[in-house]
Amino acid sequence: MKKQIEYKELNVDPDAPIRLNKFLANAGVCSRREADEFITAGVVSVNGTVVTELGTKVKRTDEVKFHEQPVSIERKVYVLLNKPKDYVTTSDDPQNRKTVMDLVKNVCRERIYPVGRLDRNTTGVLLFTNDGELASKLTHPKFLKKKIYHVTTDKNVTAADMRQIAEGITLEDGEIRADAIDYASPTDKKQVGIEIHSGKNRIVRRIFEALGYRVVKLDRVLFAGLTKKNVRRGDWRFLTEQEVNMLRMGAFE
Repeated sequence: MKKQIEYKELNVDPDAPIRLNKFLANAGVCSRREADEFITAGVVSVNGTVVTELGTKVKRTDEVKFHEQPVSIERKVYVLLNKPKDYVTTSDDPQNRKTVMDLVKNVCRERIYPVGRLDRNTTGVLLFTNDGELASKLTHPKFLKKKIYHVTTDKNVTAADMRQIAEGITLEDGEIRADAIDYASPTDKKQVGIEIHSGKNRIVRRIFEALGYRVVKLDRVLFAGLTKKNVRRGDWRFLTEQEVNMLRMGAFE
């Protein structure tokens, strides 16, 4: 779906005051937690006055500035990319490598950012949005989201190792176990499907490396209920209103 959607905001009174950190998150500037840090740092003003008190409320009609630049609540945009290899998940890469932003730069006028990250050589589902509040919820450790990966290794994965991954293995940053794991192909034991909730860095690669395997390909096929079905590698689509409501309500594992 390449036509931009006007997503309805649920139960929103346009005249009701909202907390300043929520205003900044809804404007696509940052997450609520980051907004609190910016407010206490004194880089946010309301109607010409610098505000440093957390919990301050504003109206949508107030003039809010961040680093002296006016900000307003943008219409929300939610984009799903089927990420290809050789792209880094960042808005700006000092090494001038290809970034995922290159693939979505002409999608919309609003500034959108990736939700979480995929390694440079990991492919699959990557969500972009300017909804800072939702992005924060989807990446916060407290709200662990189900992810399913298709893993291809350099040698056959034994049934014993799969049982061990399901029961739990100890890595340098603690114990980790898969919620589910099975062969992804009836004939090729190098291909494994793994379901996991952890958001730790390079977690899937590290699980297999700990057992002596090298991950040759890693593809995220599901994230927070979203799949890359009918989206070619390197292509994107807007989320449907139903998908956005599902994410907002947390109606997924």
